[in-house]
Amino acid sequence: MVKYGDNSLEIENISHSVTLVPRLQYSINLLDEIIDGLQDKQSKLKETNKELVNDFDESDKTHVDSLKLEWLVTYCMEILFDVKRNMKLISNVGSIPEILPHSIPMVRTVSAQLFGIIPSSSRKLSEISVHLGSIVLDSAALTTARFDFSQSNYKSSTSLNEVKLMVDSKLNKQYPNLDFFKLCNT
Repeated sequence: MVKYGDNSLEIENISHSVTLVPRLQYSINLLDEIIDGLQDKQSKLKETNKELVNDFDESDKTHVDSLKLEWLVTYCMEILFDVKRNMKLISNVGSIPEILPHSIPMVRTVSAQLFGIIPSSSRKLSEISVHLGSIVLDSAALTTARFDFSQSNYKSSTSLNEVKLMVDSKLNKQYPNLDFFKLCNT
């Protein structure tokens, strides 16, 4: 602190930068916990739905709902993997405004999707989005970064669409007799 003198703005910036790492690590740990829960849920759904490969009845609502739930859990899990990969790319305070802003809408999307089926994960994701938002704002204050929300929303939307296509493809391979695109979009 001596190095920076008594300038209160410099001290404030130092304290903000020191608090970024613990909040980021906390968010990653919470994200890992949620991903682990989704992986367990996906494994159980996959095992349950294995029978549907040969016996799927499109008119049976329980069959359709079970497959839709597996798709949703897989979709949410893959989005969170993408968010985690982005978070791991952060190498310094200056990289946060470039990497993190588009992840926040992705986290909020997953939170909304999980609200009715895994409320505890939805709440934790809401907490993560608050932490990430504060990390982004603090890093922007430290680096004097500016945000282009339309670009951030575009990147987020593009990432979500890519994950959707990947999940559709993955589950179409797992269940070759079913059209997941048709099934999950009806």
